[in-house]
Amino acid sequence: CTLDSEVALRVGGDFFFDPQPGDSPVNLVLIAGGVGINPLFSILLHIADLHGYQEGKGNRHRLGTAKLYYSAKTTSELLFKKNILGLMKAFPGKITCCFHVTQQRSQVCKELQPHITGK
Repeated sequence: CTLDSEVALRVGGDFFFDPQPGDSPVNLVLIAGGVGINPLFSILLHIADLHGYQEGKGNRHRLGTAKLYYSAKTTSELLFKKNILGLMKAFPGKITCCFHVTQQRSQVCKELQPHITGK
C-alpha cells in the first residue's frame, strides 16, 4: 500500500482466501496476534502451494504478495515461526513476515532477529 491507498479489513468470523485462475492478483496483508495466527497460517500455506504450482507446473493463478504481521508477548509464543521462516525462504519477496514482540526480556535468536520488532 501507499499513502492514501484504499484497503479492506476483515476482523473475525469465517474467512478464507481462494483465488481462482484468471482472477487479478491481489497483495494480502495478514495481521495476527497470539493464537489468532491459526487461520492465517492456513492461508499462508495455501498461498505457498499456489506459488509452488505456479513455478513448477505452469499454474494459471496470478498471485500477488503476502505480508504477515504477527504479534505475541515473546518469541516463544510465536506459533509456527519456524514454518513461517521456511515459507519466506522458499518464496522470497512473495511471502514476508514481520514478528512483533511486546514483553521479550531475553535475547532473540539470530534467525529471528531480522524479522523482529518491539522490545
